[in-house]
Amino acid sequence: MTDPDHIWTEAANRLRAEIGDGPFSSYIAPSAVRADGAGQLILVTPTAYARDWVRKNALRRMNELWLGLDGLNRRLDVRCRAEMGSVAPASQVAAGRAEGAAVVAAPIPMPTVAPVADGERAVRAAGLQDRLTFDSFVEGQGNAFALAIARQAAAWADGHFNPIFFCGPYGYGKTHLLNAIAWEAQRLRPDAKVVYLTAERFLSTFVRAMQDRSTAAFKESLRSADMLLIDDVQFVGGKASTQEELLATLTCLIEDGKKIVLSADRPPMALTEIEPRLRSHLASGLTCPVEPADRQLKLAVARNRLQALARLGVVSGEVQADVLEHLVDRTPGSMRELEGAVNTLAAVAGTRLSTLGVDETQGLLGSALRGGPERRITVDEIQKTVADHFSLKQADLLSERRTRAVARPRQIAMWLCKQHTTRSYPDIGRRFGGRDHTTVLHGVRKVEELIAADDQIARDVETLTRKLRG
Repeated sequence: MTDPDHIWTEAANRLRAEIGDGPFSSYIAPSAVRADGAGQLILVTPTAYARDWVRKNALRRMNELWLGLDGLNRRLDVRCRAEMGSVAPASQVAAGRAEGAAVVAAPIPMPTVAPVADGERAVRAAGLQDRLTFDSFVEGQGNAFALAIARQAAAWADGHFNPIFFCGPYGYGKTHLLNAIAWEAQRLRPDAKVVYLTAERFLSTFVRAMQDRSTAAFKESLRSADMLLIDDVQFVGGKASTQEELLATLTCLIEDGKKIVLSADRPPMALTEIEPRLRSHLASGLTCPVEPADRQLKLAVARNRLQALARLGVVSGEVQADVLEHLVDRTPGSMRELEGAVNTLAAVAGTRLSTLGVDETQGLLGSALRGGPERRITVDEIQKTVADHFSLKQADLLSERRTRAVARPRQIAMWLCKQHTTRSYPDIGRRFGGRDHTTVLHGVRKVEELIAADDQIARDVETLTRKLRG
């Protein structure tokens, strides 16, 4: 037997039986045999990672099988596609072709498990949303730094930070930033493999790959990415095998100089449900906070959403400023909740948007808004809730006492005021016994540090937030 096509098909089938379907489908099936200019037969793999795997784990056995079938006693080498250029179609192959002509065997089709394939259509299927782009992202004081870093990542700029880790409360733009990065990165480099996954999809696909015994294909689909984005990574916590796989994937991509972008609801070192080695890797690059929006940013987001709905023909006319302010003030939750309230207003108002007043808006929306002023979280409510939680009196938080038993709850209360009210630092200071705004700023930053470093503080803040939200 001398025809490389026939030899490769037979040798590959035997190799598949020996190494199993998973490794074969990941590293061997997508490869092809060709000859270089000197007549050397080369197994051409799609990626450098696959080339290295074949060279380490399969090349010697592959040559043993090949030599047992090839009457011309030829040997195989292995190179990746980037080293060889494009592969000629198998139809151009003929046994005995002149030296230097391409010799290619069609890859054997095998089932593969991949979180996402290449190309815009596959990227859409992976969960990206068309409207979550940089053009639709509204910049404000709390997200300006995160937005600048996101644009830098999307532009494939050479940076010293990998991975980039966006963190912050749910509903304030982390998913929007990851979507925008993916869309822009793919636009700027259409040939690059940009993989976007939610942590939930990462988990489900990995579990399915283990059940199908195709984990090697799963690994290759991620480790061949030029950019990997994983949203809500906190949800991999508590699952040892998944954390191990994520750690191995991140290590491989970082070593290969590929870009990694992640997000979670807390900084890496505050993800106590994730094992320490993985936390350390997550924190090894740049941790970029996405802070809760202030009132001005919420107004801008609400206005931007109404303009987008107007372009779609859902509403017409300009909303009155006091109506928009009423809507924002009655929706003190996340940006997602605010967008939901805006959508409700648009659906109810339609062409009447510009004629609606505050009273009519409240009457039309009713319970769709989170109630009147009595439902809003106030500084007084926060002080009472914090004092009760720490077995103090509300007056203690306003006093001059500086013992840790009082100072720490006071700082937590200040932090909660900044998160859940529209009060400024000076205003919060006045409500805490006439303190200077720099004292409030110090307290807020201190609590942010403690949330990341102290599990008990993190639990206290979470409990208090749940109580305040009812």
